[in-house]
This record gives sequence, C-alpha cells and structure tokens, in this order.
Amino acid sequence: MLSFLPTLNVLPLASLEVGHHLYWQIGNLKVHGQVFIVSWIVIGILLIASFAATRNIQRVPQGIQNLMEYALEFVRELAKGQLGEKEYRPWVPFIGTLFLFIFVSNWSGALVPWKLIKLPEGELAAPTNDINTTVALALLVSLAYFYAGFSRKGLGYFAKYVQPTPVLLPIAILEDFTKPLSLSFRLFGNILADELVVAVLVLLVPLFVPLPVMLLGLFTSAIQALVFATLAGAYIHEALEGHGEEHEEHA
Repeated sequence: MLSFLPTLNVLPLASLEVGHHLYWQIGNLKVHGQVFIVSWIVIGILLIASFAATRNIQRVPQGIQNLMEYALEFVRELAKGQLGEKEYRPWVPFIGTLFLFIFVSNWSGALVPWKLIKLPEGELAAPTNDINTTVALALLVSLAYFYAGFSRKGLGYFAKYVQPTPVLLPIAILEDFTKPLSLSFRLFGNILADELVVAVLVLLVPLFVPLPVMLLGLFTSAIQALVFATLAGAYIHEALEGHGEEHEEHA
C-alpha cells in the first residue's frame, strides 16, 4: 500500500485548474483576461442571435426568430410571475439579460471544449465559473432592488429596516449582505462543481459514462440561470411591495 503513495501524489485528478488565471495588466488594474474573452464571446452570441432574429421579421416566426420570441415570452412570464401584471414590464430587459447571459455562459462551459484553446496561463471556461463574474451579477441585482425601492418610496424606503420594530435593524441590514452572497456562491459553486465532475469522469472513464453527467450538467446549468433570474425578480418585488396601492392586486 505504501508503495503506491508517490504515484497518487502526482496523479492528475482533473484537467481543470483552479486558481490559475490569465491576467491583463491595464495601468494599475489587473483583470482576468480569460473571463473577459469568454464573456465577450457570450455577449457576441447574444447580439448575433438578436440581430438575426430581428433582421427580417416575419408575421409567422420561423427559425431563429421563433427561438428568440419564445425566449422573450419565457422571460416576460418569469418577470410577470415575480413582479405582477402592473410592475413587470420595466424589469423585463434587466431580468431577461441576466437570464440569457447566465444561460448561455453556463451552456458554453458545458458544450464548448474551451480547453483545446491554449493560453499562456490558466484556461478558458464559462464566465460563471469565476467567482468575480457571479459576484458582479449579484451586486447588479442588489443595485436593482435598491433602485426599485428608492424609485418608489424615496428615503422612506429605509423605513423597512425598522419595521415592525427597530430591534430588527441589524437583521435587516445583514439580510442585504446575505442576498448577493447567496446568489453569487450558489451559481459559482454549482457551475464549478459540474465542470470538475465532468473533467474527472472524462479523465477516469473517457467514453460513455461522462455523457449522462454532461446532459445532467446542461439541465442543472439551465436551472441555475432560472433560479438566479427568479430570485432577482423576487428581490425586486420585495423592494417594491407595500409601497403603493397598485401592489394590492399582486398575488
């Protein structure tokens, strides 16, 4: 048994490197180059799909137009379900952008063999595989629901921190910190874990066993995008509710 220990110490468990990144030095600022590269690719895919779907709009949608109209209808129903009939329209672009960016990012990590593209350091992966991306998205959600509350109530929005009693002030403040933390770490942890599991299985059993796991990864990646967008809508609704009579009809 002891004779196998040196071999185990050098055995690579996965081709996915955690903690190794390609950095770009821009003045005094150091940025993750690999995250920007794949993020730009994802944004490019979404822009091309949007342009192709709206270039020659048909009364009876087909092809890419049909796909994008289905995505728009899905996002509208998602926003309506969280914000209500009277409140959802202004927030469809924000929630839709979050959902589509995370969805395409997650699937890019599951479908595209980024590891075939060699970098001086680190390797390409889904943007949501990096904690910086998920934290940035979560902070955008935080800014969105603060903006929603301020736009509806002004400085009176702060009254929610001391209702029904000022004793709950520390808990209410802590809640505002835990929301972006839970959003960012949930998305990051699930995507990173999925890519690590697939990488290990491809290394150990390179033929058929990883395929069901990869299909499951596609499903969970879509679910993570849906969960993130749904929680974003729920937090925005929480900031809006109770600040006007127009919310009384929301169920």
